Amino acid sequence: MELFDNLLLGFATAMTPLNLLYALIGVFLGTAIGVLPGLGPVATIAMLLPATFAMPPVTAMIMLAGIFYGAQYGGSTTAILVNLPGETSSVVTALDGYQMARQGKAGRALAVAALSSFFAGTVCTLLIALFAPPLAELALKFGPAEYFSLMVLGLVASIVLANGSILHALGMIILGLLLGLVGTDVSSGAQRYTFNMPELADGIGFVVVAMGMFGLGEIVANLEHEATRDVSIKKVEGLWPTREDFRRATGPTLRGTLLGSILGILPGGGATLASFGAYALEKKVSKNRHEFGKGAIEGVAAPESANNAGAQMSFIPMLTLGIPSNPVMALMIGAMIIQGIQPGPSVMKEQAPLFWGLIASMWIGNMMLLVLNLPLIGMWVRMITIPYRYLFPAIVVFCAIGVFSLNNSIFDIYFMALFGVIGYVFKKLDCEPAPLLLGFILGPMMEEFLRRAMLLAKGDPSVFVTRPISATMLALAAVLLTLVLLPAFKKTRGEAFVEE
Repeated sequence: MELFDNLLLGFATAMTPLNLLYALIGVFLGTAIGVLPGLGPVATIAMLLPATFAMPPVTAMIMLAGIFYGAQYGGSTTAILVNLPGETSSVVTALDGYQMARQGKAGRALAVAALSSFFAGTVCTLLIALFAPPLAELALKFGPAEYFSLMVLGLVASIVLANGSILHALGMIILGLLLGLVGTDVSSGAQRYTFNMPELADGIGFVVVAMGMFGLGEIVANLEHEATRDVSIKKVEGLWPTREDFRRATGPTLRGTLLGSILGILPGGGATLASFGAYALEKKVSKNRHEFGKGAIEGVAAPESANNAGAQMSFIPMLTLGIPSNPVMALMIGAMIIQGIQPGPSVMKEQAPLFWGLIASMWIGNMMLLVLNLPLIGMWVRMITIPYRYLFPAIVVFCAIGVFSLNNSIFDIYFMALFGVIGYVFKKLDCEPAPLLLGFILGPMMEEFLRRAMLLAKGDPSVFVTRPISATMLALAAVLLTLVLLPAFKKTRGEAFVEE
């Protein structure tokens, strides 16, 4: 009964005219940036963070969440129609979706992608509503030692699950942790790593780093691959699956939703890992595995349900524990801090309308996406013909205005440009900047919880292994690190991400 009352509160909050408007804006923008390769949700949310200052907290979070899961829908549209995935999580969808389009089944593929994503979104909204409250209650029993160990586990898991070199991911996390320590020490009041620059006394701005590395660095990298996106736009017909399509897509959709729900909660997991995992699973269990890569409807339904489930379930650790499971959730935590809200288990009680309004808005947003996406297919495909050389100047100006508006400081703009260059260099070196952002967010929090735990234990470090929950999480982190060193695991991990 309490759950029903909470959901009523959520829908009452989410269905105000202002929140409905910004939910629509969010999912529309999310679909648009999902369609455009290179303009991911991380870059878009980073650029829009300053704009959320003037919004009520719940409205801002609803819009940013809509951008995130809307991008999962948009990426699949161009992946199916022109074999050009807008999002990394849609790479797998292109394998069979594009082949269906070449066979004249584009409408059916798009419809299955939209319906399986909507089903996954609906299920995950219910799962978040069911499991978030007990998790938040459990988190209230956590002490500083448990929180520190949880963050260690999260960072180790993000290294294990990160795309690309494990050594690169480890290096990026350590760099993020170090950058997070720049500024004034809360305990002693001493300045650390500021190089006598007064502008760094309060630390490096989160928005500055995010806008530089994702808003500028990612887009500059995409300018190199501008050449030639020859898109022939054809009319898409038959926007409804056949009975046979429904029959074949049901099982993959259910399995993809389940797998995406599990992987979405894991640090470093989320939509991309879920879509790859779901596709690999279907290739092993499907009766029609010989059709995979040639236009199998299962190859569209499974990854699309999984990536949407993974995207939405990543909100659980962010809302209940205040721990980001991926870069977008790190940005969402940044948005909450900007609004003066301390992320963590207390949000559910102290900010009940925000907590339940955000959950309810996910179902409303998924419904909007289902209604919006199919009629606007022609417009989305035309968007990918816009050259980056026209988009890039507008993005640079928008980023500069947004960063300057934070503190009215030219220094922040220079620093954003510096991180843009750093982000581009990392991209060239195959170092994904996402782990750096996780380390940057978690670094100061880990330091604070470490100090609190040591103070309460009177300097005894054994507190981290004598408390059962803390010891369990550190043991899991040790197991994951051991897995990383096993040659068999390295080979399996490499094959999972190299699979085309």
